[in-house]
Amino acid sequence: MPHKHNLLKIAEETRLNLSEEQKQFLDKIATFNIKARYPDDKFDFYKLCTKEFASEQFEKIKELYQWLLSQMTSEPASKSSSGN
Repeated sequence: MPHKHNLLKIAEETRLNLSEEQKQFLDKIATFNIKARYPDDKFDFYKLCTKEFASEQFEKIKELYQWLLSQMTSEPASKSSSGN
C-alpha cells in the first residue's frame, strides 16, 4: 500500500462525517508535512511558525485528535446496538 500524506484524502476514505472546517484544517496541516520536508519550502514555513502560530495549531490538532478518538470509541457501540 503506498504511503499517503494527504490527510483530507485519507479522511474521505473513511465514514467520518467531517465538517467543512475540519476538512479545511486537515488540508492545512497536511501542508505542514510537505513544507517541512522540501528544502525550498522549509525557510518560508520556518518564518510562519511563530510560537503563537505553533501553539494555536497544536491546540486545534489536539481538539481534532480528541474528536477522532470519540468517533472511534462511539463506532463499536453503534455497531453492537444495531446487531440486537
